[in-house]
Amino acid sequence: MAAEEATLEFTPTWIVAAVCSLIVLISLLAERCLHYLGKTFKRKNQKPLYEAILKVKEELMLLGFISLLLTVFQGMIQKTCISHGWTLHMLPCKREEELAGEAGPAKEHFVTASQIIGRIGRRLLSDGAAGVEICKQKGKVPLMSLEAIHQLHIFIFVLAITHVVFSVLTMVLGGAKIHQWKQWEDAIQKDNAGNGPKKVTGVHNFEFIREHFKGIGKDSRILSWLQSFFKQFYGSVGKSDYTTMRLGFIMMHCRGNLKFDFHKYMLRVLESDFKKVVGISWYLWVFVVIFLLLNVNGWHTYFWIAFIPLILLLAVGTKLEHVIAQLAQDVAEKNSAIEGDLIVKPSDDHFWFGRPRIVLFLIHFILFQNAFEIAFFFWILTTYGFNSCIMGQVVFIVPRLVIGLIIQLLCSYSTLPLYAIVTQMGSSYKKEIFNEHVQQGVLGWAQKVKLKKGFKKSNSTAESTSAAESAGPSAKIEMIKRAAREGNDTTPLNEQRGKDTSSAGESIE
Repeated sequence: MAAEEATLEFTPTWIVAAVCSLIVLISLLAERCLHYLGKTFKRKNQKPLYEAILKVKEELMLLGFISLLLTVFQGMIQKTCISHGWTLHMLPCKREEELAGEAGPAKEHFVTASQIIGRIGRRLLSDGAAGVEICKQKGKVPLMSLEAIHQLHIFIFVLAITHVVFSVLTMVLGGAKIHQWKQWEDAIQKDNAGNGPKKVTGVHNFEFIREHFKGIGKDSRILSWLQSFFKQFYGSVGKSDYTTMRLGFIMMHCRGNLKFDFHKYMLRVLESDFKKVVGISWYLWVFVVIFLLLNVNGWHTYFWIAFIPLILLLAVGTKLEHVIAQLAQDVAEKNSAIEGDLIVKPSDDHFWFGRPRIVLFLIHFILFQNAFEIAFFFWILTTYGFNSCIMGQVVFIVPRLVIGLIIQLLCSYSTLPLYAIVTQMGSSYKKEIFNEHVQQGVLGWAQKVKLKKGFKKSNSTAESTSAAESAGPSAKIEMIKRAAREGNDTTPLNEQRGKDTSSAGESIE
């Protein structure tokens, strides 16, 4: 028992050195792997992926800081005493005394108090024991045991790593699906049919219209939503969808370059979005805290919460498919025949609240929440075992795992590719439409213009200030009064000009 509770001053130096060396070695290997991976992306001019690696490093640094805080403040938490009655409410598991009257088979489904005490006894440090004694003398209990702090520490680490791994897996599988569209882009680049005479085609003869337009009226709109819901499970993006949306994007944003490589642009945008998806934003941590609060025995929160990402994912996929249907409907309702190729008109009005970026935030939350479910399952499995009360019954465990698998596959092979192409059907384009050198040139030019305007403004302010200072105090007061009078005189004039302008605008309309 003395060896178990030995402090660092009574631990052999070779053990301390060996453990320290192992931890440092593993940390350096992980850091070097990320470093060389980042250098590889930078050398291949894949700046978005390089920035994603930097984002992963930021998350690891945040985890390190959380770990440091938990370690530094564990003594303070242990010595914070609360009334024993406060610890009897909102428990993830029933206490041993509550289970005394229950049947034998049900007992092994829970973690016994002796097991918990055994773990605490093995891990307890001298400061923790002192904290327990302090609270015991006051007739109270510690706010949180060292064992619970340690387990919380492990859970946060497992959650963050699982989220990063699942995000990378989703992007890799989704990227593989999007790379299959490269053959469509290559075929368009080789096709020179656009140089010949244009023929008139009935709007319903286009494959894109036949697949997505279901007629006009309330029944057709309901049918369109139902088709959008089911289409996300099979062939979410076909060749006619790709070619039509590609042409619509080009005709709106780069009409002079019909050979624009839309596929490469789409991949650059997806790589840029990856650095946002791989991070853990503050609102995701808020979600974790809310879940930990509501994980009360008998509520089965971990089961019901698994349906949230599934419902959101189905809603996002349906909405993205319906945007394609709306593009087809806009053309079919306004035209009976079209000369040349079918051209759709991208618009932000097709998206929720007119903001295509909302879809990215929802995908970010879906991936994190799914990773949270899987991380929580494996953390419980390795920490408490399969038969622990916090794990729940098998009837609740299996559906959670099945739902997690469905979410991962559906998001990778359907929703993410849909997001990559459909969100380009907004009213504006992203800076990834330019290559890296053009982006740097445009940003540099904008910064120079901004600095030049600021320099001119500061010069004019300095000249007026120096003139006022050289004129003396009385001149300063006189200039302030004159400025106030001029402001009062010009206000009615400006208001009259505004009225005249608005009335002129109404007459033009």
